[in-house]
Order: sequence, then structure tokens, then C-alpha cells
Amino acid sequence: MKHAQKRTLIALAAVCLLTAACAKKNVAVAPPPPPPPAATRAATLRSTPPPTRTATTQHPAATTPATRYPNAVTRARIDELLAKIEDAYFDYDKAALRPDALKALEADSTELRDILKDYPDYKLTIEGHCDERGSEEYNLALGDKRAAAAKDYLVQVGIPSAQLDVISYGKEHPVCQEHDEACWQRNRRVHIIAMAQAQK
Repeated sequence: MKHAQKRTLIALAAVCLLTAACAKKNVAVAPPPPPPPAATRAATLRSTPPPTRTATTQHPAATTPATRYPNAVTRARIDELLAKIEDAYFDYDKAALRPDALKALEADSTELRDILKDYPDYKLTIEGHCDERGSEEYNLALGDKRAAAAKDYLVQVGIPSAQLDVISYGKEHPVCQEHDEACWQRNRRVHIIAMAQAQK
């Protein structure tokens, strides 16, 4: 009997040792280390989107130039203001703005300035004209000086110089054909129009 009890005790001890050994191995395997690499991947993914956001924010900037031209209603108002601004007239063989020419250019130029500043790509053309007397070359140069004088005044009023172009027609486009002082005075002028390409 004593041998049987010893065997039983040895068997129980062996079972306990095996169970304890297995339990220790399970405890050692239980805590896995993979979560830190997953956190690193998440951090890497979080750092990737900013370039995409930067590219997205650049798209609105690409569409803004379309708004640099006035819409149809605003263009109609500009045309109305230009129609109110009478031609500025000049003395014979002169390019200096007379008081009546200054008054003509001053009319509604403030409102015109306020509209144009919002549309930097929209331009006006100042045409310089002369009467029939003098050579073609001389009148082209004189018409250019007259247009430049009107431009200088409008720039002083606050219209950006880049939005004002000048052209001289010399004596090529008279408003009347009579050969007298009354007609010649009407032909010595500057006239302001909206540029054709700006009205697309």
C-alpha cells in the first residue's frame, strides 16, 4: 500500500508540474507585441493627407481669373457710364486738356473707377482724333498725345494705368466731313470705349 500511495503521489506531482509548466508557457505567450506597429502605421497614414489637402486648396485659385471680367449687367453699366462721358475736345494743334475737356472726362469717372478696380483684366481704350488739316503722320502723333493726356487724367482719378490703352486714329475717323471750323472742332477729340476683347 505504501508503494501504491507513493506512486499516486508521484503521479499527482508529475501532473502538477506538467500543469504548472504548461500554464507558465501560456502566460509567456499571452501578451503579443503587434499593437505598436499598427500605431506607427496610423501615424504614417495621418502624415500623408496634407499634400492632398494642399492640392485641393489650389483648385479655387485656378478658377478665380474667370471673375476678373464683369458680368453682362456690369458691362452694361460700364457702357452706360462711357456713353455719359462726352468726348473731350482740343484746340487746334494742341494736346493739352482744356477745362471743358476735363469736365467731360470727370463725369462719372469716379463710379467707373470703382467698378473697374474689381475687374483688373477689363480694359478701356482711349482714342485720339484730329481734324483733316496736317499730314497723316503728324496727326497720328498728335492724336496719340491727346489720348495720352486723357489717360494721364484718368489715372490721376484712380483708374489703373494697366486698364487704359491708347490708340491714335489721326484724321482717319472724322465725325463730320465739312471743311469748316465747327466740324474741325468736333473732330479734334478723344473718345473712350470698352475694348472689344474684354467684352467676350
